[in-house]
Amino acid sequence: MKFVVDRQALYEALAATASVTLTRTPKPILQCVRVTAEKDVLIITAYDQEVGLRYRVKQVDVSKPGDTLVSGDRFLAIVRESSDETMALETKDDQLSVRGADSHFQMVGQSVRDFPPVPDMEGEPDFVVKSGALTEAIGKTLFAAARENTRYAINGVLWEKKGKKLLMVATDGRRLAMCEASLEKSVGEESSAIVPTKALSLIMKLHMDADETVEVKLRPNQIVLRTETVTISSVLVEGHFPKYQDVMPREHDKTAVLKTDEFLSGVKRAALLATAESKGVKIMLGAEGMVLTSRAAEQGEATIKVPVEYKGSEISIGFNPEFLLDALKVCGDSTTFELKEPAKPGVLKSGSSFQYVVMPVNLS
Repeated sequence: MKFVVDRQALYEALAATASVTLTRTPKPILQCVRVTAEKDVLIITAYDQEVGLRYRVKQVDVSKPGDTLVSGDRFLAIVRESSDETMALETKDDQLSVRGADSHFQMVGQSVRDFPPVPDMEGEPDFVVKSGALTEAIGKTLFAAARENTRYAINGVLWEKKGKKLLMVATDGRRLAMCEASLEKSVGEESSAIVPTKALSLIMKLHMDADETVEVKLRPNQIVLRTETVTISSVLVEGHFPKYQDVMPREHDKTAVLKTDEFLSGVKRAALLATAESKGVKIMLGAEGMVLTSRAAEQGEATIKVPVEYKGSEISIGFNPEFLLDALKVCGDSTTFELKEPAKPGVLKSGSSFQYVVMPVNLS
């Protein structure tokens, strides 16, 4: 194998695969990346036996095809610290030679035969979606997924394909985020899958143009996503996702419309004097508008007024400020807050595609 590659393009590929390679594992082979030089493309592959990533680099001049397996961390560090515009790489026996203008590294490689096979897309995709729409839906749901929970099914985000719409839902049992994305193309019947958070976090780290298309294929226990540059595969989360339809409040009689940045600022400031003991921030809505209050024992209390358009009777209700902030950070310019009574969940809405249900906390 012998080729010259654009250093920045190689660095972006290795930085992406670093999110997949394992730093601690009883299988050292999973700490490696596979480097494959073909006629006019360089492919960097990482796999942890759950999530796989193939990254294609087009800015390369291959004079001799081939492949090798080397430490992902060390390879990334070498490329990151280089200041060269291009780097020359060549394999000889079991070593990978990496040359810059004033540097030469020899990396010990391993046999590519030992690297586990990485799933690829086979056949036509089930649906196609624009990258911008996909990442927006992921960004508006991923934060609400459970991180550590005995109910394994909520450690991922539910994807439901219905016609030319893709619905994503995430919950940790105390809040639920839902966002809808329009599909460019959809074939076959309705389908659903629970996609693990690691695969979704990987998608969010990739630098994709908003208009770039993403092809998606769902299998019984796997999802494969492919763009012109990358292919991501992941096992799916097993189990049954909760019936989110049962969580959505059916009715409300109190509606607050706010500028998102003003609501976000108010919650941030009120949270400064909210503690684990006080459990949250109190929101009071009525004729005087919205007033946020919090109290911390032996530290003081905060009162914040936020401009609002409000319809409904007076209400006083408490919420975990972190749960409100997480949602407000992904809302558009305007946010609608729907409420029923102090013991019932509140619903944040922004635009036509995003809904967020959050349980109240008892501040008595």
